[in-house]
Parts: sequence; C-alpha cells; structure tokens
Amino acid sequence: MALAQEKLYTIEDIYALPDGERAELIGGRMYYMAPPNFRHQKLVSELTQLIGRHIKTKGGGCEVIPAPFAVFLNADEKTYVEPDISVICDKNKLNERGCNGAPDLVIEIVSPSSRRMDYSTKNALYSDAGVREYWIVDPEKERTTVYHYEEDAAPAIFSFYQDIAVGIYKDLKIHISELLQ
Repeated sequence: MALAQEKLYTIEDIYALPDGERAELIGGRMYYMAPPNFRHQKLVSELTQLIGRHIKTKGGGCEVIPAPFAVFLNADEKTYVEPDISVICDKNKLNERGCNGAPDLVIEIVSPSSRRMDYSTKNALYSDAGVREYWIVDPEKERTTVYHYEEDAAPAIFSFYQDIAVGIYKDLKIHISELLQ
C-alpha cells in the first residue's frame, strides 16, 4: 500500500487564507499562527519603537517593520515567514508585497505555541537565508538568546535584566525588562 503524499503548499495558498487567519510557510509546509497575547504585543510595539527611534536619531537608512509583514527568504514559492520584527537595511529588498531576501535583524517573541518553531526551525531557516542577527525574546523564561550568524559564534543568552547590545547598531543597548514596565 502506498503512503499518502503530504500536500505541499505555496505562497498562493497563504494569500488564499480567510481574512484574519495567519500562517507561515516553510519548505511547502503550512504553520498556522495563534493570536499573540498582550505581553507579546507590548514587546513587539516597544522594541519596534525603540529601534525605529534609534534609526531616525542616527539618520540610518534601515526600516523596522513589525508583523504582520511578509518576508520571502528564498527565491521560491514555498517559504514565507512573518517575523515579529524585521529590520531591513537594503531598501532594494522592499516592495509592496514585503521583503524579498533576508532582513538584517530578526526578532521573534516566543509564545507557548511558537517555542519549538522559534528556537529550532526558524533558527536554522534564518541562518541559512543570510539573516545577520537573530533574537529570540522569551517572556516565560525572561531571557533573550542572540545569534550573530556572521560571526559563526555560539549564541549569547541574556536575562531580561541585562543590557543587550544590538549587533547591527553597536551604540544601541536594549534592556528588555524596562520595556515591560
């Protein structure tokens, strides 16, 4: 007896989802997303504003965009993600549909339903796609794991009560616990 073939999805399937339903597409597999809670959204909002102010103050050319925002990491129709926060410094990657290629900095806020995806699947995906820096902000564990893929170094882990230097902006330090007050 032949095994059933798993359906492979494309970006067309993502755009065909009913209004209000969100999913990501990785290697042709669809991953539905649960609605975020208040703490998650507060962190997304505060981090986006903080990084955005820093960029404007320094006269930088990068864009900081919160989810929902389409990121097409690969030149195929089988991968589509919506990082919680994307910082894109090459404006040629941006168009009306989203970002075509790897953002410079990606921040994911861990939710109970996204833990495995953020720490494992997306970690490998972002590394392979050329993201320069990846942060996993984990409210439950009150820690942030930072990967500097360009340096090919072990990740650094910070508590929410420590300053974290942003790798792509050496003069920007973020203290997560202060954002939750």
